[in-house]
Amino acid sequence: MRFSSAIPAFLLAITAPVQAWNRLDKDNAALLVIDHQVGLSQVVRDFSTNDFRNNMLGHAALGNIFDLPTVLTTSSDGGPNGLMVKEIMEMHPNATFVRRQGEVNAWDNAEFRAAVRATGKKQLIIGGIVTEVCTAFLALSLIDEGYEVYANTDASGTFDTRLAEDANRRMERAGVTLMGIPPGLNELLPFLDKYQFAYGLAARHHAGALQNGTLAAVELGLI
Repeated sequence: MRFSSAIPAFLLAITAPVQAWNRLDKDNAALLVIDHQVGLSQVVRDFSTNDFRNNMLGHAALGNIFDLPTVLTTSSDGGPNGLMVKEIMEMHPNATFVRRQGEVNAWDNAEFRAAVRATGKKQLIIGGIVTEVCTAFLALSLIDEGYEVYANTDASGTFDTRLAEDANRRMERAGVTLMGIPPGLNELLPFLDKYQFAYGLAARHHAGALQNGTLAAVELGLI
């Protein structure tokens, strides 16, 4: 019996290296701020109120840091859902702002779809309230449309952690990349100092030790 030395094409496909993650490209990305409204933010229980406020503002600030096209949208902001958080509106005075009246999934709104398509970007960073509806429904719709979707789980909140975990698992299985506040140095250190203060404190401590020579001799054994 003879065995061919040729490797079938399908085996080559199986053994070929695959890219394990998608790298965000600021030149091909847009930021979507979904229903970060003062009424809805009060139902968020998987973050503390202060932490989630910082997360919402940090999410919105990414648009200005990296000069990303930004689309804001609210759901029924004349009722209990409330207005878009004021600080977010002030960050993006010239952004497209879509006030939806009734569409739970933002993608069901024609004006919002047009605004997203008008960015011309294929990578979309999204965050919204609540996670299992406003973030997940939109993320899944965008995947169906062929976009690369990055769901900011720091900037998406809901009634409890179980709902958040279920929604994140559903999105991930559909191909959504789950992310949080991004790391970085030159552009992001002032941002992290403002919105992720734990890292800001570490940076301040390092800078202070270098500037003031406050390193104790015993600390040298720790590095």
